Amino acid sequence: MQFCDDCGSMMKAQGDRMVCTNDECGASSERDREQEDAFVTTETQTDDDVIESDENANFEGKPKATDVICDECGNEEAWYTLKQTASADEPPTRFFKCTECGKKWRGYN
Repeated sequence: MQFCDDCGSMMKAQGDRMVCTNDECGASSERDREQEDAFVTTETQTDDDVIESDENANFEGKPKATDVICDECGNEEAWYTLKQTASADEPPTRFFKCTECGKKWRGYN
């Protein structure tokens, strides 16, 4: 995604130019093909690029936390995912799944 240097609005491709979506601005620039190669689009995005944030997600293979204790079995290791459940100035909620018994819980920082 590219943003307009003049007004900060999103730019869109039109042929060989990038055009500001803000009608009042009207700025445009030449497309930088090398820069575009670095962008991840939905067509080229793989599942490895997606961060799973669903509470019911498959946790196996996710990052592991070692600073937690499972109330069910006492294990000190759990997979976790993050989700912003409150306003942006609050820390995200961590969803855990015990690597031993599979119990799921939330952690608030």
